[in-house]
Amino acid sequence: MSPLLPQKKPPPPPQDAAITLAWEAAHRRRAAICAWVAAALTIIGSILSALGTSSVPTFPNDVVTAPDAINNLLAGQPIPPGRTAMQVEWFQSHLSAANYVGTVMSGLAALVLFGVIAFLFKATRARNPGFGQATLIAGAFGAVAFGVGTTVAQMTSFIGIAGFDGGNNFQATEALTAGPVVIGQILLTLGSFGLGFAFVLLGLNAMRTGLLTRFMGILAMIVGATFIIPQVDPQGVLRSFWLAVIGFVFILRWPGNRIPPAWISGKSEPWPSIAAARAAKAGAGGTSSTPAPSLPEPESNGSGDTAGQLRKKRKRKK
Repeated sequence: MSPLLPQKKPPPPPQDAAITLAWEAAHRRRAAICAWVAAALTIIGSILSALGTSSVPTFPNDVVTAPDAINNLLAGQPIPPGRTAMQVEWFQSHLSAANYVGTVMSGLAALVLFGVIAFLFKATRARNPGFGQATLIAGAFGAVAFGVGTTVAQMTSFIGIAGFDGGNNFQATEALTAGPVVIGQILLTLGSFGLGFAFVLLGLNAMRTGLLTRFMGILAMIVGATFIIPQVDPQGVLRSFWLAVIGFVFILRWPGNRIPPAWISGKSEPWPSIAAARAAKAGAGGTSSTPAPSLPEPESNGSGDTAGQLRKKRKRKK
């Protein structure tokens, strides 16, 4: 390599295992509580937000088409309410306190989620110092933007629905997309990408250091994708399940004590590759320590002749 080119510095060595384990012992319970609270707020908030608004009618027989609206406008007649206006009026009579509480809970769930991201990030970086700080920054920004964006967009939309005095589709759309709603949607979109980026990189790197099993690591990456594509998990069931399980992993409590060894040693414990695992299994099967069964000793008649020799003598006599 040319001496004129900048030399890339090697990453620093992993943090001392004793320091890592001491820090995790002091913070693991708090991180587990954050995980369980975020899981509960996510699933309960989704259920409450969906109450009363999940069965909105489509009003297929009362739709005002664009040509009809243009004809009414040219004729000087008022444009009758279309599907959007009718749905907003339907929402007015079905909104309840549960919708507002559910929205607030969903926003708080995103904020609490940062406690989980921060703990898992620091535990992973202590074992792999090359893990970049960008993941933590994306997680912090994503949690705040997602939580605030969700709350602002939904709340202002509910306020617009409650204040709708009737009218056509254009007026109903204005009530649904007032200025704060657009700001909330922008924050929500940016926060979704931030959390998705953080979850994918956390799942991958925590799995590489042995802090997450392959199942939990891959599931973390899938959860990250659901932030960007919410249609995959609209109610947050996968996210809540992963958070509930990771809480038990954080406090080293799981049936059968199947906790990844990296949490116990304080060092990186990479999982063996599939090929290496198969080779180890094949080697264990080929070098079995069980002795081969020995053949039975031949029977003797007391004169030194075995059973086989006696049978041969009888054949000769015949």
